[in-house]
Amino acid sequence: MPLTVTLVSAEEEVWHGEASLVVAKTVEGEIGFMSGHEPVLAILAEGQVRITQADGSKVIAIADDGFLSMENDELTIVAGHASLQS
Repeated sequence: MPLTVTLVSAEEEVWHGEASLVVAKTVEGEIGFMSGHEPVLAILAEGQVRITQADGSKVIAIADDGFLSMENDELTIVAGHASLQS
């Protein structure tokens, strides 16, 4: 069962979809999320958010100044600034 991931900035929704793995940087270090992960609320640090989509393709974003919340296979990342890397 994939994760449902939403990445938003203060201005817009940056990315939304299903993923098998998401790795994000928090103030305490990098953390990875897969289906079944325990609930987490963490402060986002400046850095990459690496998303492996359900089909195996990769999405990379830069995000900072916010938080992330994981519960019931739904990961929400709220950042003051976020953008997809090309």
